[in-house]
Amino acid sequence: MTIGTGARAADARPDGGDDPQDAGVPPAAGDPARGGRSARAPVLLAGVPAAAALVVAAVVELRVPAESLPPEEGAELVWASGAIALVLLVAGLLLVARVPRHPVAWVLAGSGLVWAVDTAAAAWTRYGLYVVADPGLPLLSPAWWFFTRFGAVLLLGPPLLLLLFPDGRLPDGRVWRPLSIASLASTALLPLTLVLVPAAEVERYHVAAAPPSQALVEPDLLSVPMPFWPQVLAVAYPMIPLSLLVPAAAVVARYRAARGERRLQLRWLVWAGLVSALLVVPTWVLPAPWPTVLLGLAIAATSGAVVVAVTRHRLYDVDRLLSGTVVSVLLLAATVAVDVLLLALAGNLLGGQDAAFLAVAVVAVLYTPLRTRLWSAARRLARGGRDDPYGALSTLAARLEDARGDRLLAALAGSVAEAFRLPYVRVVTTRPDGGTAVVEHGRPSGPVTELPVTWRGARIGRVDLCSAGAALSDRDQRLLGDLVRQAASAARADELSTRLQVHRTALVTAREEERRRLRRDLHDGLGPALGAVTLRIETARNLAASDPVAADRMLEAATVDVAAVLADMRRLVHDLRPPALDELGPAGALRELARRTAPPGLAVTVVEEGEGPALPAAVEVAAYRIAAEALTNVVRHAAARTARIRLVRGSGFLVVEVVDDGRGIAPDVVAGVGTLSVRERAAELGGTCAVLAPDGGGTVVRARLPLGEG
Repeated sequence: MTIGTGARAADARPDGGDDPQDAGVPPAAGDPARGGRSARAPVLLAGVPAAAALVVAAVVELRVPAESLPPEEGAELVWASGAIALVLLVAGLLLVARVPRHPVAWVLAGSGLVWAVDTAAAAWTRYGLYVVADPGLPLLSPAWWFFTRFGAVLLLGPPLLLLLFPDGRLPDGRVWRPLSIASLASTALLPLTLVLVPAAEVERYHVAAAPPSQALVEPDLLSVPMPFWPQVLAVAYPMIPLSLLVPAAAVVARYRAARGERRLQLRWLVWAGLVSALLVVPTWVLPAPWPTVLLGLAIAATSGAVVVAVTRHRLYDVDRLLSGTVVSVLLLAATVAVDVLLLALAGNLLGGQDAAFLAVAVVAVLYTPLRTRLWSAARRLARGGRDDPYGALSTLAARLEDARGDRLLAALAGSVAEAFRLPYVRVVTTRPDGGTAVVEHGRPSGPVTELPVTWRGARIGRVDLCSAGAALSDRDQRLLGDLVRQAASAARADELSTRLQVHRTALVTAREEERRRLRRDLHDGLGPALGAVTLRIETARNLAASDPVAADRMLEAATVDVAAVLADMRRLVHDLRPPALDELGPAGALRELARRTAPPGLAVTVVEEGEGPALPAAVEVAAYRIAAEALTNVVRHAAARTARIRLVRGSGFLVVEVVDDGRGIAPDVVAGVGTLSVRERAAELGGTCAVLAPDGGGTVVRARLPLGEG
């Protein structure tokens, strides 16, 4: 029993379509097939210099002892910066390889390249200022200038990414396009200013003297003296946070107007923003190196979300990811709040430093197990039982033990709805007798996803889910498949057991009815007939001496009665099993039947294929009766010129096929007694029978009978 994984295709376009302009990438840039060789040169162009810069940074940083650095120059600075550069570079190169002409790919790759060079410059600067302390060290001043001045160009990355995401174009419109350009210009003001402003002006603005180590470098490589630098700095620095307002508003506007895949792409950015906010907020209170580490994690989350969204790889996981992130954050916040509250209450009640330690110990011993259980209960309440597959299967198994019939499907629907917190579940299965069973749980509230259910390679039904806007992940679908497999197998086994009992009852009833018929025929037919023959023979014996002529008439009448008795015996024997089967075999018996019943103008051929031991008696009879009934229908209704009977023996089964070139069966014709009899004979042996009307005309009756060899 398996469940299909076609949920993605079933709900792939929940809005019923997608606007062509929402394709997610510019024309000629979104086709993955355009990568390959055309993307190798750009990847090498950005990847090789960045990789070289990171290698240089690592080699140089290993030669900088931590004790030689001042407190503000944390030992983790270069390593964290290198990790961020690596994350951005990998994400950008992945996109460049996939969509080499997509602007977002080059924003990420370019940011990674600049960050990698900035990391190498930082490492070389630290090495030259705090280890060598030699102004003659090659490239020391350019490295310091790049690290402290040109590195500010990285500030352009976030707003540019927000404005270009996800299709690589700036927002359209008379309002958004000018605002976007103005926002980028305001963001670029500070990097441009830091490249050209004299170092003395920066020191005066920050009201801080240059460190003594700065005397070893030349700070003004590209400085342009101008009288209005203080005013420019006073405007450039505040513009950085303000310049993010327009990109953020543009993302919100795009999200509200988006449909289909475009909205899913933007949801990935929403998730990245949520995660980044959660990671950046603690940096205000945490000591080093945690702020840098959390910043790197935020950048990694954002880069990964951008790669998934632009390449449109498993877009539909964002609903589950976004809801799971929100639920986990809320639960974590509630847990931390309760922990702090309990610790505060315990400390206030006990008082004193020693009592505070005791309070911590008491809370850890008594409250921690309770907190674990509360956490699990809260996650079950929010996410259902999908995080505990064994628990979900155990709950379903317990319900199946006490259920029968359609209640098995009801238990499945209820268990699936509870395990995945679904508002609506409908289970539709096909019964072995051809009927349909439908069980519903809840009410539909949105698009319904259909998942096919198969058993032993044949589709036997489906499960319809309303996931309330969140698509099921692959892991959820595997758990759903396990649940459906167990429940549907139990339901099918229960149905088959019920049908087996029905067939047993029908078999016993048929046997007793057959015995009653034989008893009636023997008692009411053969018995009196044989008694009459006996009387005639006795009478003939008595008349033999006195009236030979009358005795001869009596014997003649007895002969006629015996012939009638023999005909009745042949009829009874033929009803039990056609004698021709024993004399000629199935194929020969059917040829004899065709010779006797086929009218002039109808050519009947019988073909036997396959070899093996003698067929079971029940299979021989069923095959003969099915072919005989089908041939009778051909003679009566088909107006055919040719008919062909095939007996094909396979591995463990016998196929009986009767094909004619007659008028065929109309689609609106109701199956008659003969057709129903054919199907019942096949079903009695556990086989199948189908009556088909090919497009070319004629009729095909095909039965598949198991031989019961294993």
